Amino acid sequence: MFLEMGLWFVAAAALLLLVVLVVKRIQYRQALAVLGMALGIMLVLTAVFDNVMIAAGLFDYGEQTLLGLYLGRAPVEDFLYPLAAVILMPALWWLFGGKPTVEKEAAE
Repeated sequence: MFLEMGLWFVAAAALLLLVVLVVKRIQYRQALAVLGMALGIMLVLTAVFDNVMIAAGLFDYGEQTLLGLYLGRAPVEDFLYPLAAVILMPALWWLFGGKPTVEKEAAE
């Protein structure tokens, strides 16, 4: 259940990002490189803090809703949410007028 929901969020965010990159004429390689770095940071933070919060007993997951694959105590499904956030937030920023720092040259 968590996997399906997470995959839908990631797919919707990726589709929006693709549309925004094309419409706003943002360079793909540079944008994806920056998003990749942000994703790496978010995944490390998610791994650390999810494990700490689960170990502290702040929350738990029902076993029947998970794949059963864990990174420490954190289920792999938890890592889809930072992925969706890293994709969605810049897409929304650029869509609603934020200036990308990686625009295509006017000559292209």
